[in-house]
Amino acid sequence: MPEAPAWRFQKLIKPMFEVPAPARLFKGRVVTAVGDQVIDDGFVLVRDGKIEGVGREAELGSGADDVEVVALGGSTIMPGIINSHAHLAWDGIHDLARQSLDDGPEISAYKIAGNMLISLRAGVTMVRDLGMNKTNLAAKQAVEQGIFPGPRLLVTGESIVQTGGHTYWCCREGSGPDEMRRAVRDQVRAGADLIKIMACHDRLEFTDDELAAVIDESHRNGLPITAHATFDACIRRVVEFGIDVVEHGGSMSDETIALLVERRVPIVTTFAPVVMQSQPEIARKFNIPEWKIEERQRAVADASRYDGLVRAAKAGVTIVFGTDAGSPAVGHNVVAPELKFMVKLGVVENNLAAIRSATILAAELSHMGDMIGSLEVGKAADLIVVDGDPVADLDALERVRHTYVAGRRLV
Repeated sequence: MPEAPAWRFQKLIKPMFEVPAPARLFKGRVVTAVGDQVIDDGFVLVRDGKIEGVGREAELGSGADDVEVVALGGSTIMPGIINSHAHLAWDGIHDLARQSLDDGPEISAYKIAGNMLISLRAGVTMVRDLGMNKTNLAAKQAVEQGIFPGPRLLVTGESIVQTGGHTYWCCREGSGPDEMRRAVRDQVRAGADLIKIMACHDRLEFTDDELAAVIDESHRNGLPITAHATFDACIRRVVEFGIDVVEHGGSMSDETIALLVERRVPIVTTFAPVVMQSQPEIARKFNIPEWKIEERQRAVADASRYDGLVRAAKAGVTIVFGTDAGSPAVGHNVVAPELKFMVKLGVVENNLAAIRSATILAAELSHMGDMIGSLEVGKAADLIVVDGDPVADLDALERVRHTYVAGRRLV
C-alpha cells in the first residue's frame, strides 16, 4: 500500500463532532439487499455500530431486551444508499466551468459540507466523489477525524486529464507518460482512494503511452482507476488498456459489451442530468437554457439513445447507481428519479434490482461488499429508515426518516 497522507499522522485529542452509537432494535419491513429478500414484520438488531441480528420479529430472542427500540409504523429499514458518482463541491448551477474556476478552496469546502448534510438527509451513507479540484481530500479528513458529520467518502482528489482535455478547468492536466505518473502519485500522496481520468468527450483523449502510464501507475499504487467514457470507441479502448470501472457509458457495439463481460468491468450509469434538466420547473431554477431543456426532453423520450446500456445490462454487465450529483440541475438529494429511470429503461429489472444497484452492488464496486451494502450480521450498521415501501414505490426514498452510519444516527 502507498504511504498514508500526512493528515493521518496527526494526533487527535478529541473529535469536534461526536455521535453515540447505542444498541438499537429496528422493527418494521426489512429490505436486506440480499437477493430479493424482503422481511415483513422484521427486525434489525444493532450493537457497537454493527448488525448483530436480522430476521422476523417472531424469531427475536431475549437478547434485545435492553436496547432502544425504533419502530415507526409503515416504515422500511434498508441499507443506506451509496452514490457511486457525485461531485460534492458542485451545487448544480449550469455554468460548472465558471463555478470551478471562481470558487476558492474555502467556498468549495463549505459547499461540500452543505452537500454532505443534504446527502445524509436523502439517505446517502456513502459517496464516491469523483472530483472537482481537490477539496474532496479535505472533506474526507474532516469526516474521518470527526471535524464535520458526513457519509463515508471515497475520493479521487483531482481527476486527471490530458492538457486542455475535457473539463481541464477542474482537473489535473498532464502531457506525456511521465506527467501522467506524477499526476497519479500526487493524488496518492494526498490520500486519494481511487484515480479518475477523463478519457473522452467529443473525441478520444490521451495517447496510448499516456493511457497505459496512468492506468499502470494507479495499479502499481494499489488503487482502482475509473474512466469517464461515453461512446463505443472510448469504452472499448479504456477496457482494453485495463480500466477498472466505466463512468456514464453510452453507445456500445456487441464486441465492446462482450469485452466488458469478459473482464468484469462494471458501468456506473448517470441518468439524472438528463432526467432533471428535462423538467422545466426544476431546470430553470439552475439557469438551464431553454434550448437545453428542449434537447433533454427529446433525450428522455428517445429510448434508442440508451440501447447500448440496456444491451450491456442484459448481457451481464453490472450496472451501478450514480447520479452525477452537483452537475447542472442535479441536487445531492436526487435518488428516486435516477432509480426510477433505470427501471423504466430496463438497465435494472425492477425496483428491488434498482435498490441493489445503489446498495450491495455499489459496495462491491468499491471493494467494500464485506463491510457495507446489505443488512447482514457482522456488517457495519449503515442503514436508513424510510416512510413507505420502496419496493412497491421508489418515491418512498424521498421520505427518509433516519440515516445511520456505523450505528450513529446522523439524520
